[in-house]
Amino acid sequence: MAIPAQYAEPADAAERRAVEPVTVYTVDRLPPYDREFYETVRDGMTKTGEVVVPPRDARAFDVPAGHLFRIVVPGGSQVGDLNLWNAADLGERFYSGKTRALHATHVSTGDRLWSNFPRFRPMATITHDTLDWYGFDEFGAGVHDVIGTRCDPYTNRMLSGTDYDYCCHSTLTRALAAARDLPLAEAERHVHDVVNVFMCTGYTRDTNQYFMKASPARQGDFLELFAEIDLLVGLSTCPGGDCGAGHSSDAAACHPLRVDIFRPREEDLRGWRPAEPNAYGGGHGAG
Repeated sequence: MAIPAQYAEPADAAERRAVEPVTVYTVDRLPPYDREFYETVRDGMTKTGEVVVPPRDARAFDVPAGHLFRIVVPGGSQVGDLNLWNAADLGERFYSGKTRALHATHVSTGDRLWSNFPRFRPMATITHDTLDWYGFDEFGAGVHDVIGTRCDPYTNRMLSGTDYDYCCHSTLTRALAAARDLPLAEAERHVHDVVNVFMCTGYTRDTNQYFMKASPARQGDFLELFAEIDLLVGLSTCPGGDCGAGHSSDAAACHPLRVDIFRPREEDLRGWRPAEPNAYGGGHGAG
């Protein structure tokens, strides 16, 4: 809260606060996670490619539908910001707000990363997470959040009065521009809110402010995802390193991340199809 409350509590304040909460989107209404299918796909996969994202930089790369990609910590603890686009149409991209509403503030194995309207479909499914043991700690922090945005030069300029060009927003913009041969201004329009991979975050209990703490990720940890459609993936290495002290800075120890891309056996994908666009007709009541 920015300033103290200006109004006295009404007589029924306790009664109003005591109303029981209701989950907005019940988990049993979501398409079920087919663990047997994804485990079978994982067991027979073959590595077909590798991308290394240098410190304070980003890369954009294609992952075909039905393939898996694994974001790996090869050395020092490091946070990454993840963007997803439909490889054939950058207008379809990851929708962090709806993913958060459907799953939780932090995502892990079995959760899906959903695209924006009107297609609104799973873009990727998380199939393995070596940090799933972390859960939520005593501060209310978890790993792999979809509540933060991405560090950016605009907020940095507003708060510090200085320019910093290695924020995740900027490095993702440059990576997308390079991958699709776009002008920077056009590429920037497509950079969007992220999955903060390996980042440990939450909200303070007293003021409900977004906080971060040093990532628990260590060498060898990874987050693995299955591409439900043809993807263009953007991944940055946050200039805050493990984000234990700050971000948008050249002072933090910063490390590379590696992405391994895998192709399953053909027979393990038999009967599987890429995710279909949402079936809503788009009339919006206009007749």
